[in-house]
Amino acid sequence: ISSRRFARVWIPDPEEVWKSAELLKDYKPGDKVLLLHLEEGKDLEYHLDPKTKELPHLRNPDILVGENDLTALSYLHEPAVLHNLRVRFIDSKLIYTYCGIVLVAINPYEQLPIYGEDIINAYSGQNMGDMDPHIFAVAEEAYKQMARDERNQSIIVSGESGAGKTVSAKYAMRYFATVSGSASEANVEEKVLASNPIMESIGNAKTTRNDNSSRFGKYIEIGFDKRYRIIGANMRTYLLEKSRVVFQAEEERNYHIFYQLCASAKLPEFKMLRLGNADNFNYTKQGGSPVIEGVDDAKEMAHTRQACTLLGISESHQMGIFRILAGILHLGNVGFTSRDADSCTISPKHEPLCIFCDLMGVDYEEMCHWLCHRKLATATETYIKPISKLQATNARDALAKHIYAKLFNWIVDNVNQALHSAVKQHSFIGVLDIYGFETFEINSFEQFCINYANEKLQQQFNMHVFKLEQEEYMKEQIPWTLIDFYDNQPCINLIESKLGILDLLDEECKMPKGTDDTWAQKLYNTHLNKCALFEKPRLSNKAFIIQHFADKVEYQCEGFLEKNKDTVFEEQIKVLKSSKFKMLPELFQDDEKAISPTSATSSGRTLLTRTPAKPTKGRPGQMAKEHKKTVGHQFRNSLHLLMETLNATTPHYVRCIKPNDFKFPFTFDEKRAVQQLRACGVLETIRISAAGFPSRWTYQEFFSRYRVLMKQKDVLSDRKQTCKNVLEKLILDKDKYQFGKTKIFFRAGQVAYLEKLRADKLRAACIRIQKTIRGWLLRKKYLRMRKAAITVQRYVRGYQARCYAKFLRRTKAATIIQKYWRMYVVRRRYKIRRAATIVLQSYLRGFLARNRYRKILCEHKAVIIQKRVRGWLARTHYKRSMHAIIYLQCCFRRMMAKRELKKLKIEARSVERYKKLHIGMENKIMQLQRKVDEQNKDYKCLVEKLTNLEGIYNSETEKLRSDLERLQLSEEEAKVATGRVLSLQEEIAKLRKDLEQTRSEKKCIEEHADRYKQETEQLVSNLKEENTLLKQEKEALNHRIVQQAKEMTETMEKKLVEETKQLELDLNDERLRYQNLLNEFSRLEERYDDLKEEMTLMVHVPKPGHKRTDSTHSSNESEYIFSSEIAEMEDIPSRTEEPSEKKVPLDMSLFLKLQKRVTELEQEKQVMQDELDRKEEQVLRSKAKEEERPQIRGAELEYESLKRQELESENKKLKNELNELRKALSEKSAPEVTAPGAPAYRVLMEQLTSVSEELDVRKEEVLILRSQLVSQKEAIQPKNTMTDSTILLEDVQKMKDKGEIAQAYIGLKETNRLLESQLQSQKRSHENEAEALRGEIQSLKEENNRQQQLLAQNLQLPPEARIEASLQHEITRLTNENLDLMEQLEKQDKTVRKLKKQLKVFAKKIGELEVGQMENISPGQIIDEPIRPVNIPRKEKDFQGMLEYKKEDEQKLVKNLILELKPRGVAVNLIPGLPAYILFMCVRHADYLNDDQKVRSLLTSTINSIKKVLKKRGDDFETVSFWLSNTCRFLHCLKQYSGEEGFMKHNTSRQNEHCLTNFDLAEYRQVLSDLAIQIYQQLVRVLENILQPMIVSGMLEHETIQGVSGVKPTGLRKRTSSIADEGTYTLDSILRQLNSFHSVMCQHGMDPELIKQVVKQMFYIIGAITLNNLLLRKDMCSWSKGMQIRYNVSQLEEWLRDKNLMNSGAKETLEPLIQAAQLLQVKKKTDDDAEAICSMCNALTTAQIVKVLNLYTPVNEFEERVSVSFIRTIQMRLRDRKDSPQLLMDAKHIFPVTFPFNPSSLALETIQIPASLGLGFISRV
Repeated sequence: ISSRRFARVWIPDPEEVWKSAELLKDYKPGDKVLLLHLEEGKDLEYHLDPKTKELPHLRNPDILVGENDLTALSYLHEPAVLHNLRVRFIDSKLIYTYCGIVLVAINPYEQLPIYGEDIINAYSGQNMGDMDPHIFAVAEEAYKQMARDERNQSIIVSGESGAGKTVSAKYAMRYFATVSGSASEANVEEKVLASNPIMESIGNAKTTRNDNSSRFGKYIEIGFDKRYRIIGANMRTYLLEKSRVVFQAEEERNYHIFYQLCASAKLPEFKMLRLGNADNFNYTKQGGSPVIEGVDDAKEMAHTRQACTLLGISESHQMGIFRILAGILHLGNVGFTSRDADSCTISPKHEPLCIFCDLMGVDYEEMCHWLCHRKLATATETYIKPISKLQATNARDALAKHIYAKLFNWIVDNVNQALHSAVKQHSFIGVLDIYGFETFEINSFEQFCINYANEKLQQQFNMHVFKLEQEEYMKEQIPWTLIDFYDNQPCINLIESKLGILDLLDEECKMPKGTDDTWAQKLYNTHLNKCALFEKPRLSNKAFIIQHFADKVEYQCEGFLEKNKDTVFEEQIKVLKSSKFKMLPELFQDDEKAISPTSATSSGRTLLTRTPAKPTKGRPGQMAKEHKKTVGHQFRNSLHLLMETLNATTPHYVRCIKPNDFKFPFTFDEKRAVQQLRACGVLETIRISAAGFPSRWTYQEFFSRYRVLMKQKDVLSDRKQTCKNVLEKLILDKDKYQFGKTKIFFRAGQVAYLEKLRADKLRAACIRIQKTIRGWLLRKKYLRMRKAAITVQRYVRGYQARCYAKFLRRTKAATIIQKYWRMYVVRRRYKIRRAATIVLQSYLRGFLARNRYRKILCEHKAVIIQKRVRGWLARTHYKRSMHAIIYLQCCFRRMMAKRELKKLKIEARSVERYKKLHIGMENKIMQLQRKVDEQNKDYKCLVEKLTNLEGIYNSETEKLRSDLERLQLSEEEAKVATGRVLSLQEEIAKLRKDLEQTRSEKKCIEEHADRYKQETEQLVSNLKEENTLLKQEKEALNHRIVQQAKEMTETMEKKLVEETKQLELDLNDERLRYQNLLNEFSRLEERYDDLKEEMTLMVHVPKPGHKRTDSTHSSNESEYIFSSEIAEMEDIPSRTEEPSEKKVPLDMSLFLKLQKRVTELEQEKQVMQDELDRKEEQVLRSKAKEEERPQIRGAELEYESLKRQELESENKKLKNELNELRKALSEKSAPEVTAPGAPAYRVLMEQLTSVSEELDVRKEEVLILRSQLVSQKEAIQPKNTMTDSTILLEDVQKMKDKGEIAQAYIGLKETNRLLESQLQSQKRSHENEAEALRGEIQSLKEENNRQQQLLAQNLQLPPEARIEASLQHEITRLTNENLDLMEQLEKQDKTVRKLKKQLKVFAKKIGELEVGQMENISPGQIIDEPIRPVNIPRKEKDFQGMLEYKKEDEQKLVKNLILELKPRGVAVNLIPGLPAYILFMCVRHADYLNDDQKVRSLLTSTINSIKKVLKKRGDDFETVSFWLSNTCRFLHCLKQYSGEEGFMKHNTSRQNEHCLTNFDLAEYRQVLSDLAIQIYQQLVRVLENILQPMIVSGMLEHETIQGVSGVKPTGLRKRTSSIADEGTYTLDSILRQLNSFHSVMCQHGMDPELIKQVVKQMFYIIGAITLNNLLLRKDMCSWSKGMQIRYNVSQLEEWLRDKNLMNSGAKETLEPLIQAAQLLQVKKKTDDDAEAICSMCNALTTAQIVKVLNLYTPVNEFEERVSVSFIRTIQMRLRDRKDSPQLLMDAKHIFPVTFPFNPSSLALETIQIPASLGLGFISRV
């Protein structure tokens, strides 16, 4: 293949690592250059290596690209692996890929929705190869192998920092916690998960590569019991990076816990730590990056504390941990001052050190001293030596690291103690989260240890892979040769063997003057040129190079000895041990004894940490005595122990890959990926697989895939032999394949060769098909075109002929039109001229006539004007003379008035003058003052007179003024009249001129009028046209309005439909919520029953004070309250003796008990009422016989006195019990519940008071009863008196003598009196009722009048006020009605209580008296005396459809009819629902007898028995279906015969007679409805358990249409075969099961609507499980599989049509699956295709659509993959769609069930009870 042209190859590239190219020329042996064409369009000459002459790697066929398992690739090499991972990661967004037994996980740097609980459930129980690669699949495989092989398992997670190791391990642990649960109620799985945030906070930090990098390795063993449930866990840690505590590189952080503490520093409990911002501390600010984007350290602190609390770390210990951590931070801020080159000091009262000493509880001076000094011990004496500033700083940092390491170990030990279980561990699964191979620019001791650990793990990995390959070959019995694989044992020996690197390092650490340089020289002398894996750098004498399995690494020797010693000063540790803070010395307890990592700790586990067990001291003389273990030695021991553990388990490998160094989501850096693939052993796995037979096919799969390469004669019945014959013809080199027992093994590249042959064969077949079809299509096209041309010609010729005929017709018509038009024009012209002449004549004649008329008229008008003017002149002269006379008179009168006025003014001024003349005479004024005073009175009179005179003067002045104005007006009018005459003369002249002008203007106006008339006519015509247009617009608008109204109507209807749908959805949601709660209640009830049974088995001695056991005869309320309270309802004394901490539950149970007691008393009311009526009738009848039995009166009285004494003692006893209850209530109750005034206290005291009143009344009622009993004449035996008619007939035969007849007559008289008294009482009651009705009528009349008045008033008010008034009135009316109803209710309550008290007394005492009297009556007396004095003949009753049974036979009835009934026999032989009919007929009889207790007992027993049957045989479909059907039928019977009108519409008259008469069983109907819901949910679970194993195999894997989808090559993890083998489920299996379910439900008589709901639920389960598996299986997302799914769905739809269930809604539940299948088949290229997909897939969520497109995989090379751009287009179009982000459908979802009323037409009286039921003890009534 590789030598041919167009073959595709991989060539090395410095940028992309590998680049794809295509051969342009066939390769011939000996060619040194290959002509290649690169994908980017360039041509290249590729020179082969002259030494090796190796050809480039070949590319796999496109059909194999993107495989789930890398071992499924035909060509296994590095470029193929890299390309496959890149395609899956970038194009398909798949981060997991199998590589044989390894799961490769690439960090997406993005949150993906693939870790939810629905995904966990989907992977649970699945084979590892059946689902897409996932960490959950690895976890499930480990869990399954642990259970199947009884062998411990390990999951080894490795990778670089930032590759996602910790997250992968966390998800694996979450999977175990979810699928296994815990063996106890201690929630161990939650504790195991809670250890993660604790360990992350103290062991993880931000690095440049990872924001949450684990800086330690850990191995967590999750323990399981024999039932494989989590019981505990244990954690081991490795190589904590202590140096990070004191130093962080740029852009890195210290451990998270320090920043969490600083972020929470403001909390009250952290005030004592005196923390602040992280930038204030030297140990947290060095990296310059104190904040991680998207992480809230304060919230993380809360999570850490919460996890600590969950793991049992107390608050005091938590605060101790935080104190130590805060002390470390403050210790880092301690500064030193140099005194000289060899000594330093700390300033006095240095604040950071003071805070450190306060937090640690140590002495300041002592700590200050030993931070600046050290102790040197020799053989003879001890020296205290000061140290330099640098040494002091290093000692301080060493102390901080040591404290942190000890605290880390202490926390790990406490976590292990919290996760430790007392139950014996049966097996475990270990999860190893350990660092991967590391190489940096500067590699030190940490990288050396990490790479050493990876060498050990790689060796174990290689051995395991080789072992699996060997086992596979041996299992298939094929010859195999030893596969050469890389063994890294020499590298391990170089590190850990004697005189190895670690051994030399430990030896150098023991030397007093050992340094890094001397150690390096020893390494060179020992290993250089002796070990091929050890090298020396050319330019350095302080470094060495080791050839690891992944790469060469250069290690710098500087710091190796110091880190290996891990030195800390002993004196500083002693100061800490002397701390007053108790927790701190605990951290250093193990320093006093040397503990190796292999010695056992208190928890039974091994302490595996990097930190030493004991601090080293600089005392060379004591090294031998201390036996101090170095870090390297400890790490080697812990690593050996880890390898022993892993070798004892079955390992599972997860290799985490970091795709880029910049944390970009879904960005793939090929260089970094290849580097990690080489380092983690994936390529080594590929190499081992490629060395053997990497491709493996079963014979059936090979035959199915390559059937096209076979001829018909080659196909034999033996598939194995067929495959052998074909392969021998196709592949001539027999070394390229091997035949195993069940598989065919191929060398690398052979599958690609077979795929090419298959593709060539299919291509040739396609070409032949295309050739034939294209010829057929072109021939068909030619015939269609010829036929079309003939048709076109025919139509064209016809058209031309029609056009010519039309031309002739138009020519003739034009001639006729011209003739008539010319005649019309000439005639019209003549008429116009004639009309014009007539008009001219008429106008001329009119003008002459008007002129003559105008002249006559002017002469007439002139005469009239002259007459008027002359008369006016005469009148004007007369008026002028009159005016002049009047004016003269006025002037004379004015002159006289002025003279008079002048005299008056002179008189008025005389006083003033006098004053002026005498103003200087003061004495005279004083003399005249008296005279002035005397004249004041005269003055006042004068003032009054003056006032009057002024008034008169004013009136006269006004009169004169008005006369003057009138004269002036007359004068002006005369002047105006004179001017007017002159003006009139002028106007006459003007008028004459105007007349002439008017005549000329008239002519102009007439001309203008003519023009205006024409314009008006034109305007009218225009307006008419506009009017027409407006009418048309109006009609258009009307039409538009009608359309809009129609559209609005349709819109409103749509909105109404949508709102209706929304309401239906809300109703379904509410119903679903209720049914889920009911399901949860039933689960808790079952849990309670199980616990109760366990307690019964564990505790055989009954509790003191417990008076009764659980009974099935509980009250109706027992179905609603928690069952845990049932057994405690009557246990008052034991309740009051409980400890005080249970006060509230005791009080509530006591309260509930009293409530139940009161409820039971109310329920007994009806029974007592009936019994009292019957007893009173018997007492009345017995009065007639009282005189006949004087001899037993004494016995009766003695019996009555005895019973009275018993009743009195019983009363006292009850009173004492009530007093004790009241006392217990007041003493033992919690004050907040039972304090006076509390609601619970008031209710309880009311109940107690009512019960006390009952007991107080008992004595009075006993006395009344005694007086009544004394007056009785005989005892009555009521047994069978109401039902046994034979005894009455015997009585009639015995009454033969006269005495008996007389007695009968006396009895009749007494009966008549009784009836008369009853009639009188009825009459009085009727009169009272009539009076009440009259009063009510009167009140209604008044109310009506008042309403009319209000209505009249309201009508006068405005609308707003009217509405408000009507509302106010309605509120008032309703309030009054409510008050009246409340009063009536109170009265009725009082009456009920009173009757209840009387009922209890009468009923109980009469019953006991009758029993006692019967004991004193001899049998002879009973025979001689008649039972009843009155002979009332009775008619034989017809059968009423009731069944009678005795009370003691109730358990037998329930046992035979429910508990031991076999559904199959009943369903086949008897009518459907027979048990339900029988039970209802028994209930009817109890109702007929008015026996409340019997009804309640039977219904409760029935319900509890059905629950027992379902609990016992709940996994049997027939049993659950049978009792669901019967429960629903029983419920329908209770409704049908309840007497409610809504349920009686379909009843016959006979059925209406069978209705219940005495009891309303509505509450029991609700209980039965809840029971039916529980049974339905159980039925769905049974259906799901039966169908689930069939669905994936039948709907997805099995090829219903054979040959459509070929089998693709698979890798190491084989999938379930799609070929129908024996025992494989097919679609026919599913259909047969559906038929079985349907027939069983129909046989049981289940309601058709309920069957539809069950079928809908079944189809939903099928659709959901199928779609979920499709979304998680890449191999199922292909075009051919879409066709298979659509065919399978069509078969299901056909089944629905056959069963007439198409309207059940089942088809709609398959819509998501149908759309997913269509999505697999439609085109997926253009934008139109994207639009079609978006509109088509409305039942799928966006996540599901994108997932299917990402998973779409071509099965044949003719199909094309979906491009990334197309998927992005789909996402952009769907970004506005609001749907659930959840990927998988909820397969556990149960639709809310309803039970529509379905009345039965079966008559109860026709039902016969078969003898096979064993119900002979019941009789028909």
